Amino acid sequence: MSTSSLISQDTIIALATSPGANGAIAVIRLSGSQAIQLVNEVFKGKDLNKQESHTIHFGTIRDGDQIIDEVLVSLFKGPNSYTKENVVEISTHNSKYIIERVIGLLIKKGARAAKAGEFTLRAFLNGGMDLSQAEAVADLIASNSAASHQIAIQQMRGGFSNQLQKLREDLVHFASLIELELDFAEEDVEFANRGQLRSLIQQIHSVIAKLIRSFEQGNVLKNGVPVVIAGKPNVGKSTLLNALLNEERAIVSDIAGTTRDTIEDEINIHGVTFRFIDTAGIRDTEDVIEAKGVERTREKMKQARLIIYLFDPTQDQISDIQQQIADVQGLNIPFVTIINKSDLLTEAQKVEFAILNPIYISAKQGLGIEELKDELLNQVNLSNINTEDVMITNIRHVEALQHTQEALEKVLYGIDNPITSDFLAMDIRQALQYLGEITGTVTTDDLLENIFSKFCIGK
Repeated sequence: MSTSSLISQDTIIALATSPGANGAIAVIRLSGSQAIQLVNEVFKGKDLNKQESHTIHFGTIRDGDQIIDEVLVSLFKGPNSYTKENVVEISTHNSKYIIERVIGLLIKKGARAAKAGEFTLRAFLNGGMDLSQAEAVADLIASNSAASHQIAIQQMRGGFSNQLQKLREDLVHFASLIELELDFAEEDVEFANRGQLRSLIQQIHSVIAKLIRSFEQGNVLKNGVPVVIAGKPNVGKSTLLNALLNEERAIVSDIAGTTRDTIEDEINIHGVTFRFIDTAGIRDTEDVIEAKGVERTREKMKQARLIIYLFDPTQDQISDIQQQIADVQGLNIPFVTIINKSDLLTEAQKVEFAILNPIYISAKQGLGIEELKDELLNQVNLSNINTEDVMITNIRHVEALQHTQEALEKVLYGIDNPITSDFLAMDIRQALQYLGEITGTVTTDDLLENIFSKFCIGK
């Protein structure tokens, strides 16, 4: 997107509902100064140019005398619309033929096909939301759990933006005083109290540090908790994955080494998404393909947030299991010890294995699965997270906050090791720039293109 395209006054059009989705209705959206006029040219019903904003009208879309479809047309006149421009939404029957005819007809009348994210881009450019709120729109669409939904809603409604705005306002106040000192450099006066500035910088630094720390949990809530299911071959890893998902996702066989590569799928447990990764069994093998699978298993375990490690008490003695546990502990990643095939255990064996503090399950019989789910929630400790708090889920925001911290540390250094006001002002301006990049106060065409190109068409 070039600067000229970013500020384009074209009237854009796109299908706003999911293409190919099963459903009775499709919604076609237009935005731009000519949106109402263009639709009015093909709409048979009331004169849309004379209707009030936020009204719905029944009629037909026609190409000349030919009726394409009976529709409902919703009008949203700018600036009281999503994009702050005139917006029209046409609800048609969900036929690919009808959708293509209506969009093609309106393009012929003068509309232009919208680019990915262009409706939300216009909302940002027209002051309807800042950049972090626009990114939250994409997160909201992609949310697949109660927790990720709540965080996206909170950010879209300006929770994160409001906190950043307060930080910027306080910093701008001191920046203006420092800049004023530059105008009176010859008089050698200080308008900005250095003690108060230090206190403010430390306060802002503390808030930003808390936001950065929130990313680990926020990212988990947004993208799901990566959980690796590991263990020796044929201990029931694939059977457990199928039991957790309640479907035959992985191939189950009595032949050891059946799983040669990782298999991933996810489920939602009490509002938290878990991404389960079934892996190849860990053992020494001369089979080249299986060996690659074992290598990938070890890599996945290092990347996991949590490991479910399965043991088969019919295969291993307790000493063997203790050695495997020691190996897993060396990764410094939380793990859950699972004794599978518990239906085959004697009471004496259960007493023996009790020192491992395991969870007993039978993946094949579906026993202990709910207890395992409860332990997973307990391990990731997300139940204590207040999703009403401001939480970071975007790596771009984290990087900008980290750069802001670095600039603030330079300001503190400048206060403790007195430097001239012009250098102090430069470091404060740098911090303000990084904060501004998050909300879009400071931005570039390349940044906007990168962000909005990831949106779906029609949003």
